[in-house]
Amino acid sequence: MATPPEPVVRATPKRTRRAIELDLEHIRALGLLVPDTRRSRIKEEYRHIKRPLLMNAAGKGASQVEHANLIMVTSARPGEGKTFTACNLALSIAAERDRTVLLVDADVIRPSVARTLGFEAGPGLVDFLINGQMDLAEVLVDTNIPSFTLLPAGSAHHLSTELLASENMRKLAAELSSRYPDRIVIIDSPPLLATTEASVLASLAGQVVMVVEAGHTHQAQVQEALALLNPDQIIGFVLNKVRGVLGSDYYGYNYGSRYGYGYRRDDADTDAE
Repeated sequence: MATPPEPVVRATPKRTRRAIELDLEHIRALGLLVPDTRRSRIKEEYRHIKRPLLMNAAGKGASQVEHANLIMVTSARPGEGKTFTACNLALSIAAERDRTVLLVDADVIRPSVARTLGFEAGPGLVDFLINGQMDLAEVLVDTNIPSFTLLPAGSAHHLSTELLASENMRKLAAELSSRYPDRIVIIDSPPLLATTEASVLASLAGQVVMVVEAGHTHQAQVQEALALLNPDQIIGFVLNKVRGVLGSDYYGYNYGSRYGYGYRRDDADTDAE
């Protein structure tokens, strides 16, 4: 009797082809959230901020939107702390037991995720959009933080707006949203009033988090920025660089509706025992 053929074993494709070791002490020194057993105010604040976002992503919020697991973090103007917020939101979600998170640096003109987290960026989003033959795994970066993956901005390009508005970008957003059911995608976007890229990216996301710098951003600027967004999206706010202590009842109310609120304190306040 003929020997049956050996079964074909297919290798599972790797999610990434690059891995980095983030310096957690460097991250902590910057006031960023570090995944450890210490209790801190910043961890508690981001728990309040992320919870309604995760509820919406799971389809359990007050509003149902397409690609609710694609969350764009932006601001009206530069310098309000959007990258700090995007990084901390992603790090907080990475601590979830049943979620993975991908942090995308889509501020392709002034990328700062790599600088903030302290790693060499390498090829990324722009390179993938330019090269139709590039595999996504070539630009994704695994980290030493479980469930936390990065997509750097990549090379500078004079047609960045057109690339972000391209069909390739739309397909990529859909793939990132649907490839893994447990994935939350945090997109660090340019400021809405500074470039045209932000409003293009906003059309791809199901949820938008607007970072507002306490005591500096004018209401008219926030209203002007909101006018660039789709009113059917879920839009929330993080009041950033708040001085003083906010009571626990001061965060997170109405976040599931058209407008919502979350708060965190000044960037200088770091983790405490």
